Amino acid sequence: MGTIELKDSERLDDLQRNGLKIIQDPERFCFGMDAVLLSGFANAKEGDRVLDLGTGTGIIPILMSAKTGARELIGLEIQEESADMARRSVRLNDLEDKVKIVQGDIKEAGQIFDAAFFDVVTSNPPYMINSHGLQNPDAPKAIARHEVCCSLEDVVAAAARCLKSGGKFYMVHRPFRLAEIMVVMHEYKLEPKRMQLVYPFVDKEPSMVLIEGARGGKSRITVEKPLIIYEAPGKYTPEIYDIYGY
Repeated sequence: MGTIELKDSERLDDLQRNGLKIIQDPERFCFGMDAVLLSGFANAKEGDRVLDLGTGTGIIPILMSAKTGARELIGLEIQEESADMARRSVRLNDLEDKVKIVQGDIKEAGQIFDAAFFDVVTSNPPYMINSHGLQNPDAPKAIARHEVCCSLEDVVAAAARCLKSGGKFYMVHRPFRLAEIMVVMHEYKLEPKRMQLVYPFVDKEPSMVLIEGARGGKSRITVEKPLIIYEAPGKYTPEIYDIYGY
C-alpha cells in the first residue's frame, strides 16, 4: 500500500474489501450505493479489458479489480480534479499495473480509444435530464448528477463504439427512464440481456435499475429477482452485505 498526501477537504475511505481505500472529497461528489451495486452486477472474465465511462474517483475500476479477473481496467473521467483523485487512489492501492485513469470526454471516447477494443464497458452516468433548475451547472456535483456534459445516448453510443462484438455493457440508472434506456440501447445494437430492479425496502418503489446489454446480441432479456437494500432501517439485507464483501 503506497502513501499519498491528501489535499484540503479530501478524506480517505476504507472500501472494506481486500484492504482497498479510496480518496474522496465530500465537497465535490462521493460514490454511492449505485456504484457498489454496479460493480457487483457487472461481470468481467479472466483477461478482459474493461472501460468505465464517467469513472469519477475511480470507484468502479478499483472495486472490480478485486472482484474480477480483468487484466486491465480503464476509467474515463472528464473532471480534472476527480481524475486526479482517482489516479492517486490507484497509486495508493498499488494498482498501477491493472487500473489506469484517463481524463477525457465520454463523447470523444471513440477517438481516445480504439474501436471495438474492450470486452466490457461499465457506466454509472448522470441520471437527471439536462441541467434544468440547476443554479450552477458547472459545479462538480451537478456534472455528476445531471446530463450537463453527456446524455444517456452519448454514454450508450460510446459504449457501442468501444465494445467488441459480443462485448457486455453494464449500467446503473433510474427506473423512470427505463423505456428510454431500452430504446437507445436497441438503437445502438447493445441488446438488453439482463435487468435487475433495486428497491430501498420491500414495500417501496424501485430506486435503481441495473442493466446488461450485449453488443450485437439477440433480442431476449432475463429479469432477475428484485434486489432489496434494507430489511429494516439502517440494516442491510444479506444480499447487500454480500455485495459489499462484509
